[in-house]
Amino acid sequence: MTQTVWIARHGNRLDFVNPEWFNTAQRPYDPPLSEDGVGQAKELGQRLRGETIKHIFASPFLRTVQTANQIAQILDLPIKIEAGLSEWLNPEWMQTEPERLSVEEMQKRFPCIDSGYTSRVIAHYPETNEKVLERTAQTARRLTTEFTDDILLVGHGASVVGATWGLVGGQPEVNATLCCLVKLVGHGEKWVMELNGDTSHLSQTEKVIRFN
Repeated sequence: MTQTVWIARHGNRLDFVNPEWFNTAQRPYDPPLSEDGVGQAKELGQRLRGETIKHIFASPFLRTVQTANQIAQILDLPIKIEAGLSEWLNPEWMQTEPERLSVEEMQKRFPCIDSGYTSRVIAHYPETNEKVLERTAQTARRLTTEFTDDILLVGHGASVVGATWGLVGGQPEVNATLCCLVKLVGHGEKWVMELNGDTSHLSQTEKVIRFN
């Protein structure tokens, strides 16, 4: 039996475009997408139109849910909020555990969120680099075991890398740029990476890889 796992990073974030946003934000570690980030997410959704994706899983951070929402509208699928795909809870980036919208609050903004889904893996602040890679690898393995149809994971730079490593052996280099796509195809227990950080669907791409 063959399974395809698509792994995407969120689109451009507002604080990358406007660094001053961080100083005035109510939830400074949970920025939304920038205007061009929303456009990237729409282009990503159009790229995935016609693929046989049955489930969309997204990190609980606002920018990943916004990205997944654009895709979900195009694919007509619900979004499952999966904490195992969360941002790297790096204490060098975050002085405290990041405050985020609750699932209930997000549902008011994004009605396509699946209220019946419960995260399979939980992220705990603070995390080392090794811990986030282990956590996201575990998440990918858990989801592909439980959900055997083709799935989409929407996360962050570190979770794109970790989820890929959780399935593909050898820890290959992963190009985790904004709104990129990784395509993994599984044949039994063997997984092959057929796309590595593909951004051919984007009209504009970033020049530098940043991992949050």
